[in-house]
Amino acid sequence: MVAWAVRGRAAQVPSPAAVGDAVSESASVRVLAPIGVALLAVAVLVVIATSLGDGSNGDGRDGRGGGGGQKKERTDEKFYVVEPGDTLTTISDETGVGVDKLTRLNPELDPQALISGERVKLR
Repeated sequence: MVAWAVRGRAAQVPSPAAVGDAVSESASVRVLAPIGVALLAVAVLVVIATSLGDGSNGDGRDGRGGGGGQKKERTDEKFYVVEPGDTLTTISDETGVGVDKLTRLNPELDPQALISGERVKLR
C-alpha cells in the first residue's frame, strides 16, 4: 500500500495486486450468484413436483374415489377400519354400503376429517 496525503489526512491506496484480487473476487461472485439462484429454483420445482405427486397414495387406489363405477359386493363385515386417503365414497365403493347409510350409522363421524384407524359401522 502507498500512503497519500489527502486534506491533511493520510489515505491508503491499494496496490495493483490487491485491486486485481478484488476484481477477480467480484467476477466470481457475479458468476456464482446466478448459478445459485438457478439451483434454488430447480430445488423448489422438485419439491413442488414431488409434493403434488401423481395422485396415488401408494395403496393401488388413485385417491379420487369412485373406483371407475365398479362397486364391490356388499360385505358381511360389521366395521370398516379407515385407511389413509379414505373418504366416505371410497369406503362405500369398497363395502357396498351407501354413503347415506354410512352417515346415518355413524353420526359422530366427520366425513371431512376421517382418521386412519377409526372404525366405521357398516350395519
